[in-house]
Amino acid sequence: MLNKTVEGRRTEAIARGVGVQTQIFADRAENSEIWDVEGRRYIDFASGIAVLNTGHRHPKVMQAVHAQLERFTHTCHQVVPYENYVALAERLNAIVPGPSEKKTIFVTTGAEALENAVKIARASTGRNAVVAFSGGFHGRTFMGMAMTGKVFPYKAGFGAMPGDVYHVPFPIEMHGVTEEASLAALERLFKADVDPARVAAIVIEPVQGEGGFYVTPKGFMRQLRDVCDRHGILLLVDEVQTGFARTGSMLAIEHYDIEPDLVTMAKSLAGGFPLAAVTGKASIMDAPSPGGLGGTYGGNPLGIAAAHAVLDVIEEEGLCDRANRLGARLKQRLEGLRAEVPEISDVRGPGFMNAVEFKDVASGTPNPGFANRVREIALAKGLILLTCGIHANVIRFLSPITIQDEVFSEALDILDTSIREARRA
Repeated sequence: MLNKTVEGRRTEAIARGVGVQTQIFADRAENSEIWDVEGRRYIDFASGIAVLNTGHRHPKVMQAVHAQLERFTHTCHQVVPYENYVALAERLNAIVPGPSEKKTIFVTTGAEALENAVKIARASTGRNAVVAFSGGFHGRTFMGMAMTGKVFPYKAGFGAMPGDVYHVPFPIEMHGVTEEASLAALERLFKADVDPARVAAIVIEPVQGEGGFYVTPKGFMRQLRDVCDRHGILLLVDEVQTGFARTGSMLAIEHYDIEPDLVTMAKSLAGGFPLAAVTGKASIMDAPSPGGLGGTYGGNPLGIAAAHAVLDVIEEEGLCDRANRLGARLKQRLEGLRAEVPEISDVRGPGFMNAVEFKDVASGTPNPGFANRVREIALAKGLILLTCGIHANVIRFLSPITIQDEVFSEALDILDTSIREARRA
C-alpha cells in the first residue's frame, strides 16, 4: 500500500474541510514512534495535537482498556452508572487547585467541555456574556468558534457566531501588547460594549495552544482573578492542551497560585481515548438541573479506564519532572541556534510545552514560510512537527513525555539540521 494511493482515496471520499498536516498514513505506533503504511518510521513530535503525553499505546493504559473491554463498553452513565466514573471524578476534584469543594462532569471532546462550561457558568450566574482572548482556541462547535480568537480557518464561511461573546487582546509583549494594555482593553470593553454585570465568565488558556504557545503572564492571571472577583464573573481556565504534566505540573494553573472557578480538560486525559471533563467549584457545578448536563457517550467506560491509568503513569513515572527536563534540553538546543539562525525570534514555553517562533530578518515581521520549510524538511527526515500561531510562524513541540532518551536525541539532531537547511532552501 502506498501513501499516495490512500491520499487519492482520501481526497475523493472525505470533505476537504477536514484538513491534514501530512500525507503519510499511520499503520502502527509505539510510544514516540509511528510507522506508515509503507513501513517508514517517524518520530512523533505532534502526539495527535497534545493527546499522547503518555505516548502511543502505553502498556498500562492498554492493559486498563483491555480489562474494561472484558467487562462492558457502554451503558450510558445517565442510565446505568459505573463506579470508575465516580472514582475518576474524585481524582480530578483533588487535582484542580484551591480549597473549595469540587465536582466534575465527563463529556467526550474538548469543545464539548467548553460548551458545557459556558452552560454551567450561565446557569450559576444568571448571566449570558463571555469574554475570551485574541489568539485563543476553544473548539470548532459554534460556541467554541465564537470564543476562538482566530478567524481563518476556524470561523471563515460559517456565518454569524453566537452572540454575547467578546474578545480582548492577549498580552504578548514581543508583539506590542503589554499586560497593562490588555487589562485596559478589558476595562474599555466593560465601559463600551458589555456591562460586567452581564458577564458570566472570562475564558483563558494558561498557554495558548493554536494561538502560538504564548504563556499567560502570572501577574496577568492573578489580576484577571481580581477582576472576576470584583464583578462576580467566573474565571474559566481552558486546560485542554496544557493539562496532564505537559507544562511540568499536572495542570498549568498550578503555576499561578490562584483558584479557578471552572477548568476544562481533554486531550491527554485519557491517553488517546476520547474523554473530556469539566471540574469546578461544587456550588457552581451544581447550578444546572438534573438532565441539563451529560450526553450519550460522555464518560465512556473505556476512556474512564484509560484516564485512571494515565494519572497513575504520570505519578509513577514522574512525568512532571521529566517534562521539565526534556523542555530544558529542547530550549537549550534551540537557543544555541539563535546566533546562526537570525530567523529565530523567540524560544519559549513551560515544561515540555515549547515553541520556536520565526521572523523575517529584514522586516522583523512573522515568517510563516520559514516555519513551514522547517516542518517540511523535518518530515522528509522522519520528524513530525506542527505549526501554529495567528501568522502560522511558530513551530510547537508536543512529543510524548515518555519519549525514549535516544529517540529524543535523534529528534533534536533532525530538528537542528532542518532549521539550518531551511535557511538555504
